[in-house]
Amino acid sequence: MSDHIAYALLVYTALQIFVTIGALKTEGGSLLPYLALVILVVAIIPACRRFESRWNRLDDSQAHDASLERYYKRDRMALWLLAIGLPFALTGLFRGLALFFA
Repeated sequence: MSDHIAYALLVYTALQIFVTIGALKTEGGSLLPYLALVILVVAIIPACRRFESRWNRLDDSQAHDASLERYYKRDRMALWLLAIGLPFALTGLFRGLALFFA
C-alpha cells in the first residue's frame, strides 16, 4: 500500500497544480482557488494516513492472507479515486461557487 500511496500522492499533486493553475488563470482576482488549494492539501493527508496505518500494522503472514485481498483492492481503488477525483471535484465546486457569487 505504501507504493500506491506514494504514486497516488505524486499524481494528486500534479493534478492539483494543473487544475488549480487553470482555475487561477480564469478566475481573475478571486481567492476561491487558493482556498481550494488549502482544502485539497488538508483533505488528502489524513486520508493517506488512514490507508497507510490500516495496512502498515499487519505482519508478513497477515499481509499475505487471501481473505484480506478484497479489502486491499477496495482501499487501493478508494485511494486512487480520491487522488484523481478530489482535485477536479473541489476545483469544480469552487469554480461553480465563484460563478454563483459573481
